[in-house]
Amino acid sequence: MNYWFRFLDWLTATFGSHGRSAIPRETLNVRPVGIVRNGVHTPRPEGWAHVVSDVVLRAELLDMLEGIEGYSHIIVVYALHKVPESEQRVRVRPGADARIPEQGVLATRSQLRPSPIGVSVVRLLKRRRNIMRVEGLDAIDGTPVLDVKPYFPNYDAVPDASIPAWAEALAAEGFTPAR
Repeated sequence: MNYWFRFLDWLTATFGSHGRSAIPRETLNVRPVGIVRNGVHTPRPEGWAHVVSDVVLRAELLDMLEGIEGYSHIIVVYALHKVPESEQRVRVRPGADARIPEQGVLATRSQLRPSPIGVSVVRLLKRRRNIMRVEGLDAIDGTPVLDVKPYFPNYDAVPDASIPAWAEALAAEGFTPAR
């Protein structure tokens, strides 16, 4: 791995970025594939586990859902459209819990991110045409859906993943910090 970083350093030094960032700063335009429908109208930090939502996709995408009902869970990617840019933070304390040390926002599941994108793995209860009924989606009514993907346990779950010591200690107590 060290060789890779040294190569990247050499590449940047040799060819440079000519005074510009290699990371684009312009806004991306993404067309939603659907919308979330449920009875939740106000964002909240927790309490989503048993919320039932309908993910309604555009009618012309109906054929693209073929086979999705064979999965018990799906991944929903959505826009955090109600978070004003002025609310973005550099650091947050997950769940506003004093036991959790303040973290950089990108090291949390906070919605106060520089790119307001949410991702959730949810239980797929049923599908009827272009509507998927799901449980556990942490998105309010009217949230634009950007993409839907099937969840593959052997691909998406990482058995040897690790978390910080503070999160391990809280997990041992049965506590899960709010997203």
